[in-house]
Amino acid sequence: MEEKPVAEGEVDEKLYSRQLYVMGHEAQRRMMSSRALVVGLSGLGAETAKNCILAGLSELILLDPIPPTTFDLGGNFYLSESDVNSPKGRAELTRDKLAELNPYVNVSTAQCSPDANSIQEKIMSLISGLSVVVITIPLDNSTVIAINEKCREHNVSFIYSFTAGVFAKIFCDFGDAFVVSDKDGEIPATAQVESMLPTNPIVVKVLEDQGRHNLETGDVVEFSRLDGMKALNNTQHAVKVTGPYTFELQPNDVNTATAADKESEGGATQGYIAQIKQPVSVEFKSYSESLKNPGEMLMSDFAKFDRPPFLLLAFKALAVYQSKHGGNLPPPGDSASAKEFVEIAESLDTENLLKEGAEEKKKLLLHFASGSQSILSPMCAALGGIVGQEVLKACSGKFMPIKGFFFLDATECLPVDIPEDAAVDSCNPRYDSQRIVFGKSIQDKICSLNYFLVGAGAIGCEMLKNWALMGVGCNSSGHVYVTDMDTIEKSNLSRQFLFRSKDIGQLKSETASNAVKAMNPDMNITGYAEKVGPSTENVFGDEFFGSLSGVCTALDNVEARLYMDSKCLFYRLPMLESGTLGTKGNTQVVIPHVTENYGATRDPPEKSIPVCTLKNFPNQIEHTLQWSRDFFEGVFKQSAEDTNAYLSSTDEEYREALAKQANTKLETLKTIKKMLNEDRPLSFEDCIVWARLLFNDMFHNQIQQLLFNFPQDQITSTGTKFWSGSKRCPKPLIFNPSEVCTDAQMRNHYDFIVAAANLRASLYGIKPVGDEAFILSTIENVMVPDFVAKEGVKIAANDAEAKEMDSNGGAGGHMDVDNECDLLLDELPSPSSLAGFRLAPIEFDKDVDEHMLFVTACSNLRALNYGIPTADTHKSRAIAGKIIPAIATTTALVTGLVCLELYKTVGTAKRELKIDAYKNGFVNLAIPFMTLSEPTGPAATKALVKGKEWNWTAWDSIDINEGDITLKELMDYFVKEYNAEISMLSSGVSILYSFFANKKKVAERMAMPISEVVKSVTKSDLPDNKFIILEVICNDCDTDEELELPYVRFCYR
Repeated sequence: MEEKPVAEGEVDEKLYSRQLYVMGHEAQRRMMSSRALVVGLSGLGAETAKNCILAGLSELILLDPIPPTTFDLGGNFYLSESDVNSPKGRAELTRDKLAELNPYVNVSTAQCSPDANSIQEKIMSLISGLSVVVITIPLDNSTVIAINEKCREHNVSFIYSFTAGVFAKIFCDFGDAFVVSDKDGEIPATAQVESMLPTNPIVVKVLEDQGRHNLETGDVVEFSRLDGMKALNNTQHAVKVTGPYTFELQPNDVNTATAADKESEGGATQGYIAQIKQPVSVEFKSYSESLKNPGEMLMSDFAKFDRPPFLLLAFKALAVYQSKHGGNLPPPGDSASAKEFVEIAESLDTENLLKEGAEEKKKLLLHFASGSQSILSPMCAALGGIVGQEVLKACSGKFMPIKGFFFLDATECLPVDIPEDAAVDSCNPRYDSQRIVFGKSIQDKICSLNYFLVGAGAIGCEMLKNWALMGVGCNSSGHVYVTDMDTIEKSNLSRQFLFRSKDIGQLKSETASNAVKAMNPDMNITGYAEKVGPSTENVFGDEFFGSLSGVCTALDNVEARLYMDSKCLFYRLPMLESGTLGTKGNTQVVIPHVTENYGATRDPPEKSIPVCTLKNFPNQIEHTLQWSRDFFEGVFKQSAEDTNAYLSSTDEEYREALAKQANTKLETLKTIKKMLNEDRPLSFEDCIVWARLLFNDMFHNQIQQLLFNFPQDQITSTGTKFWSGSKRCPKPLIFNPSEVCTDAQMRNHYDFIVAAANLRASLYGIKPVGDEAFILSTIENVMVPDFVAKEGVKIAANDAEAKEMDSNGGAGGHMDVDNECDLLLDELPSPSSLAGFRLAPIEFDKDVDEHMLFVTACSNLRALNYGIPTADTHKSRAIAGKIIPAIATTTALVTGLVCLELYKTVGTAKRELKIDAYKNGFVNLAIPFMTLSEPTGPAATKALVKGKEWNWTAWDSIDINEGDITLKELMDYFVKEYNAEISMLSSGVSILYSFFANKKKVAERMAMPISEVVKSVTKSDLPDNKFIILEVICNDCDTDEELELPYVRFCYR
């Protein structure tokens, strides 16, 4: 396939910020020059179009002249009941609202008659010049084959996908030689050289303390900043992996010449290794070929390994049924049509796929036929995410496409037999798609749900849209509650599709609530701007959680997830959890007493960077960025806050507050003195001078002092070079405002001065001057003192030395800190002499360009000190701001999968489901890969209570609803109900009773109600709820053996 065009215009990094960390700039530019055709604007077509528009294609053409039916209301979020009687087609009715999603995308409709021949002719006329054609409605096989062949002739990628109730298929054909630039979406592997031996082949060993090299044989790497064997710098080589920390360079002329080079006789030490991803060419089969010989098909659920061929047969049978009935699908609930469909499938079953498990498969075929017209929002969302990403792959060449067929089903949601009440409802047709699959009674249950959605970001928006289409909380008994503290930013608009540019600055929860209310006016929804946590239990308390049917989390942090998990455990509520990381997504369904809870398993904490590494021995850009962030925080925020604290206090108040800063008070006062006396600027010129001197101190003088303490040729006590391994020998920088760094192509010297001066001016309320000539002229006139090394300065060579120095009072040794502080306080201007003067502390914000320019330039300068590859602002923003890569396609997919699990919690299967019916999901759209698997059950603890075994789990508690009984009555209750004697009773960290406690106090408490005991011991009032959580340690009254029991949920109100 020919090289894809690249758009010449600038990428809007503010809008596509999070997506760019998934796709990259080049792939984004390719998408911005691509044209796609979407045929069919029912549920799946609308989802696919939405995701493609949000991603930023150049042009999207919509083709669907067919007027909407009531079934379309189940999946197309931009159609309403009034549209069902419209003579207009689905594309025309939804085009304007879709176009609002992204002003950069040209969204148009192609017009034709609604008959099959006209649609085919129109598609054929549009193919030339497109990047991809996407068909999302069932068409006759001959039509699909003809369109596919025309696409192949014109080097146009082809995707055919549609949903039929809880069944769905995708087919992709991107031609005979489709070039994929990045086959897995993983960040290219990087490592640092420990040694390179000049043998043939050259042997490379990486630093083990930096982790494995994560390379595979055949990967291509590039070297940079090698110390020795410098002919290999900036050259690329294929590798042969020999171990997790070693590899060989596959022989070539450069290796041989380098090995013989005199300079290379000692090999190389230190240096950087970066994987260079190589494009691969992928061959696809046409739709016609694939129907005859589908080959290996992508699995979605390994518990249903025989499902893909069965579903291929079912979709083939559906195409035959359509051709026999003028393109129509089997009518819902029509037994004769369903029977005919089954007979067609049996006649096509040349491989006897229906023979094994015949009865079950026949029932699935009957469900398939009866629900084939059903457009279910969760299936459309899930498929729309996958198909949307396939479109982006076709347009950008980024990530590995699906080769051939992919099938997905959610048959666990189905009842055994077709429900008797599965029928359309002329009075309320909005939910016809769900009624014909699950029945009216189930639809009523869905509308009666009371759900709490925590988070209204990308996942939250998609979830609310799905719920509006499903009818969650849409009758007098149901309600949806959503909370999110955040306001809308521009970077949200490429993923959080309920928001528009006019909404920037508004609360997410309120805006999202209004948007879904417009989609389905029947939805009862309340938005909050409250954080979930102990501080808001007056809002989200017993009464609130007691009214819920379940909780759905759409959060971006583990702490809040764990808190919600604890609440779901306590109130025995289902919790639907999901998250995304670029093209990767995960879903977890938590069902009371059936599955483990969210917090039962946790990821290990992130490794922190050693302090010594940050201060003096960085070797990665992550180190210099963290150092730069810390510096920003100290100089532009903390120092201003410390100064304001001094200015806002009386002398007595400030001395009292200062006394609490035992280890930092001296540094605090030195900083305040500089801020108010020595370095206080009166003009922008003063800010420039300060920035220039700061540059010299940070990137020249401090490095010179470090080399004075640890010279380049220093040898350690063990006889090894001090500057070796992960310790890179630095070099001081000579200021040059014109210098541009090789890697990031940035004027770091100049950028640092400008950003630092502007931020300094902002602190003091001084107006900055943006004229470069003025700035350069001011810099030239700055008198920079020569460096003089300081004797006696201690610098820790490792973390152990750093800790020892801290414990001894820091690098300054023992001094009279209090006396020094008194002297400094006397030198400070009195707060009264500066009445009304305050500094403006600056809180770091990764999305503020001025902040990022400083952090990036500062980090890059330190990287240049240590010979570390620099990073541009875009990459630095991701690392310093800890940005989570995100794209709308993955978000849509995970919310679809979550909502399929929501069906199960409501009872769509009309039977008690075992754990294997629920599915946790993990997806990676880049590979592509999906696995739906059975959740883990809750871990059980065995206790022998009154001679009977009780295997209790985290879902269990001892519920006592006897009122606010006394401590003595509680003790008696345990003896009576559990034959257990309490030896210790606690609430939180407070011990209410113990067998070894003071006898007098115990006697007093025995007569007190439990609530009074808790208040007495904790010396605080009880929160406004009806439960007290108690922990017990007790022994069996007969055996005296310790009895391990769950916590006590004591209802005292």
